[in-house]
Amino acid sequence: MRVPAPADGLGWSRLLTWLGCAGRLKNSHGLVEVATPGGLAVAAPGDWIVLSAGGDYHVAVVPQLSRSAS
Repeated sequence: MRVPAPADGLGWSRLLTWLGCAGRLKNSHGLVEVATPGGLAVAAPGDWIVLSAGGDYHVAVVPQLSRSAS
């Protein structure tokens, strides 16, 4: 699932429901922390969070021109 823009309330509701206790909103800039097998990972708007067949979440970072510091 792709991380939505900060102002996309419906997208955020869907994402956080899908992640359940494995994810939480980090700040108002649209960053989300996700529990992965390697520890907490931060995803920004436009990044992808994928659920593997084994049931683990993974973050695929999409290169961006400017990325907010976590």
